[in-house]
Amino acid sequence: MTAYEPIYPTPGWPDKMTFSPAVRAGEFLYISGMTAIDDNHEIVGFGDIAEQTRQIFRQMGPILEAVGAGYGNIVETTDYFLTLDGYRETADVRREFFQGPPYPAATGVLVAGLIRKDALIEIKAVARLDG
Repeated sequence: MTAYEPIYPTPGWPDKMTFSPAVRAGEFLYISGMTAIDDNHEIVGFGDIAEQTRQIFRQMGPILEAVGAGYGNIVETTDYFLTLDGYRETADVRREFFQGPPYPAATGVLVAGLIRKDALIEIKAVARLDG
């Protein structure tokens, strides 16, 4: 028995993966780092960090819904930026999804590279669940 429950918002998560899209541990949901991909695993918003940010938050929606939560449950995000070009526009995207203030805690890290080719940003999140 593990101390957490893996969350798979849609069927067909590849068995070859060695991580879960998210895990529920008690009253917390930990959402794995995500890049902006579509259903075919292709980058969405090529060259546009704001659109990639928007796609990542869209991808978090079904995970949150799978545990009866929403964007308002997110208490922290960690953003890994490949570039600061367009950085300020990512704040506008956050405002689309987080109806604050208050806003979740956030950490931004400028990195030398991301695993997914053509990704400009990767975001992970923590949500506190009700009940």
